Amino acid sequence: MALLHEDLVLFDVEAADREELLTKLANVLREKGYVKDSYPQAILEREAAYPTGLNTKGVAIAMPHAAAAHAVEAAILVARLKHPVTFKEMGGTGKDVPARLVFMLSIDDPEGHVIMLGKFMSIFCDEGKLVDLYETNDPKAVVEKLSKVVA
Repeated sequence: MALLHEDLVLFDVEAADREELLTKLANVLREKGYVKDSYPQAILEREAAYPTGLNTKGVAIAMPHAAAAHAVEAAILVARLKHPVTFKEMGGTGKDVPARLVFMLSIDDPEGHVIMLGKFMSIFCDEGKLVDLYETNDPKAVVEKLSKVVA
């Protein structure tokens, strides 16, 4: 089962703040049937309690997700933002993260987000790969690049 889909790669997404962005992206997953109706609210609550921003070199990112109970099917939505949106840093530091790339996860396995985070760290730690991914303008190419990471 593929986690990455071209129709879940979004470019130049605009939002006034984190809550608007999370709601907008969560509703894309909901409308396409990857998550339950409860997912948008669950993702807002989880992000407030457990921030997912990462001040990665080159391009700051966020990896919001909700509990597996809110997922229908595992998937990853990738959103390149037109303007940075402020997230709080993962790990409870309270620092702001001006995210420009968001990976929203629909994980149907309770341990899945930990495994997925580990796989993504290989790209998050490589500034060149992350910038290249951010600058890619073709959904198919984004899926191909990320498929190598999550395989």
